[in-house]
Amino acid sequence: MTILVVAEHNHQNIRTATLNAVTAAAKLGQPIDLLVAGSGCAGAAQEAAKIVGVAKVLCADDPAYANFLAENMGALIAKLAPSYSHVFAPATSFGKNVMPRAAGLCDVAVISDISGVEGDDTFVRPIYAGNAIATVKSSDKIKFITVRGTAFDKAAAEGGTATVEKIEGAGDTGLSSFVGAELTQSARPELTAASVVVSGGRGLGSAEKFKEILEPLADKLNAAIGASRAAVDAGYISNDSQVGQTGKIVAPTLYIAVGISGAIQHLAGMKDSTVIVAINKDPDAPIFSVADYGIEGDLFTLVPELVQAL
Repeated sequence: MTILVVAEHNHQNIRTATLNAVTAAAKLGQPIDLLVAGSGCAGAAQEAAKIVGVAKVLCADDPAYANFLAENMGALIAKLAPSYSHVFAPATSFGKNVMPRAAGLCDVAVISDISGVEGDDTFVRPIYAGNAIATVKSSDKIKFITVRGTAFDKAAAEGGTATVEKIEGAGDTGLSSFVGAELTQSARPELTAASVVVSGGRGLGSAEKFKEILEPLADKLNAAIGASRAAVDAGYISNDSQVGQTGKIVAPTLYIAVGISGAIQHLAGMKDSTVIVAINKDPDAPIFSVADYGIEGDLFTLVPELVQAL
């Protein structure tokens, strides 16, 4: 049977995490349909049609999907799901929001945050903050799966020749309504897609120092800025920058951890980075156990010196 991948997008462009989900789905060797549900989302649908590996794009253009409410999205996915053997989505805030509701409506479970595909019914996923790996076999008639993006390469965004088919949505369920959103705007690269991430922890001491120390380094490296949960809880930076088990999972080419002790919750979100650099004055900080390069010393001296050297 065919596989359905639920696309994450902003109505005009497809999010990078969708490309990772397509790669994961492609490992099953079956045709892939991509669902683009939104309002005024023709641009995203046309972009989706260019993704290599996608056979058909289903475009559900309806005001009910303007804000991706889980109740409305879930109803649409559940309506389409019986025609597919598997339904994939990125394990982002979007995927974690809509997939459980859709699966529940189909009376099946979600296999969340997979990092490997071993067969039509067998998948690999991290548990216990990544300290153990579970192999899960599902007997559900439809497999609902969210994909850890850092575990799979991105499918090529150009070169595909999928057709675009307009479909009817499931309408507004009336179970919820969109009130508003407060979004952080930044000219920096998106945290989950950046090739370089500079993260700060509680060791920076204040929001002012967080900005003063990290931003010049991030500017030099054209990096995204992340943070540990402790830094977010202390109010140094907004929670959309949190890296970790309860934040965002990243795997950049270079990850620089500044003043981060390396609690297991944080390590779960960044230990798959290609090169990890840790700057901390505590020689026993757990972050050094996963770091490729460790610099022991005062971050307030070392980071400005690093910026100057760059």
